[in-house]
Amino acid sequence: MKTLILSACALLAASTATLAKTGWDDDYEKSLAKAKEAQKMVLLDFTGSDWCGYCIKLDEEVFSKSTFKRFAKESLVLVELDYPRGKNLPKKTKEQNDALKNKYGISGYPTLILLDSEGKEAARWVGYKATLLDELKEKVKSPSKEPAK
Repeated sequence: MKTLILSACALLAASTATLAKTGWDDDYEKSLAKAKEAQKMVLLDFTGSDWCGYCIKLDEEVFSKSTFKRFAKESLVLVELDYPRGKNLPKKTKEQNDALKNKYGISGYPTLILLDSEGKEAARWVGYKATLLDELKEKVKSPSKEPAK
């Protein structure tokens, strides 16, 4: 009986915890500080990880590839801002994500925003783009104030 109760508690804890993708963080402020210290850019991924088809496709076809992971490790601080429907986020994470959704005027998923090391928007992509990595590499080389389309 004790084992059953412990198993149920572990399952409940796992189902309500937030787990950003490997290599990604879910703490915006901590990530900005890390980027500033390392002089890297920040990539914000506004995603519906468990329901948004194009978000899932972007994860599978871009973010999970070794070429993206290598580039990101060298050049970016990655932040996943999730808006799931089938899992609960911790209250603090949900409040942070809702505030950032409003701050950046997010109206669709996926939306990706590239910030410079000072936290200023350098580029924005809305929707799935198979060419995202190439466009990211170009923007990281020469950040501009003009958002990508």
